Amino acid sequence: MSEKLKQDHFRVSPKKHETDPEQNEGSNSNKPDQYHTGRGAQFNTKNRFLKDERTREHIEGIDDWSEDNSPTQYLEQESKSIVNKVDNPDVGMMYSMNPYAGCEHGCIYCYARNVHEYWGYSAGLDFERKIIVKKNAPQLLRKFLMHPKWDATPIMLSGNTDCYQPAEQTYRLTRGLLEVCNEFNQPVGILTKNSWILRDKDVLQEMGKKRLVSAMVSITSFNEDLRRVMEPRTTTAKQKLKVINELSSAGVRMGVMMGPMIPGLNEHEMQRIMKEARDNGATFTAYTFIRLNGAIKFLFHDWLYKNFPDRADKVWHLLEQSHDGKVNDSRWGVRMRGEGPIAKMVAQQYKKYGKLYGMNAEEWHLDTSIFRRPGEQGKLF
Repeated sequence: MSEKLKQDHFRVSPKKHETDPEQNEGSNSNKPDQYHTGRGAQFNTKNRFLKDERTREHIEGIDDWSEDNSPTQYLEQESKSIVNKVDNPDVGMMYSMNPYAGCEHGCIYCYARNVHEYWGYSAGLDFERKIIVKKNAPQLLRKFLMHPKWDATPIMLSGNTDCYQPAEQTYRLTRGLLEVCNEFNQPVGILTKNSWILRDKDVLQEMGKKRLVSAMVSITSFNEDLRRVMEPRTTTAKQKLKVINELSSAGVRMGVMMGPMIPGLNEHEMQRIMKEARDNGATFTAYTFIRLNGAIKFLFHDWLYKNFPDRADKVWHLLEQSHDGKVNDSRWGVRMRGEGPIAKMVAQQYKKYGKLYGMNAEEWHLDTSIFRRPGEQGKLF
């Protein structure tokens, strides 16, 4: 997509999210001087769909290079749809909705980065600082749920990018989507790594009473030095545990997502994550093993060697051992779990500690039987 087409397609909001300087203080002295603190990616990878690309070749054009330090832009869009069918047997959802495309959290491993290329942007820095905002998302959901053939199949919020990323502070689209779901008694699942979900505790509590919501908080590490560079604009693990505790106490079914597990960086924390989550009210778990598909391979490699030069070779080789000599595997059923001794060890840990802490033991389902369109009479039989 050309720059002209981008300008025609999006309206750029004047509101720009400023980074919390306390959250973005780097702790690794090995990082180069030009390291972009507060960002996971450190450069823009080439968009495989674009023939032309912008390069930096002449020193006299240095004034044009300032974009690397540019703040986040919110690109407002009137979308045509919000609910997407998911044809992926490796994930536990059939439909998803994402009010934002791109994610300011900046998680270096995020599989959603590649999707940003479909919008004409890069999976690298663009993914973190050019956030597409689907301003009419709640209205689109209402229209979708009014369709007479819709059967109240659960919908996943944040199936791609986090619905509670910083843009939610300004736009409150996730709040709007939840209010529509609560009105229709439409069941939803939520996955987030941001404590902003607590702002919606009131509507989540209402939905929890009706078994209309199930939420997971993603925790990858208790090591703050690692979290700050791996997922720089997410909240701390301590704060994520507070989210689990507060929402579970309010009657919302809570779980913990441990992913991705990265050998040599965080795979040894699985037991602690599971125990701490259980102690704070989580009753179910899930995990993924890291895979580096598409442009993420180049972004992660650059990030790894800049932040952990002392162990980068070891970590990279462990990833290759877990994906048949590569760092990505596209085979269904294998790609999200990996294979080989390291991946097997992680799977055994997950099974062992899940049983030890009583996770995933309950029979629990979202209630699809009470779905009602506004003005629609209840069924007698």
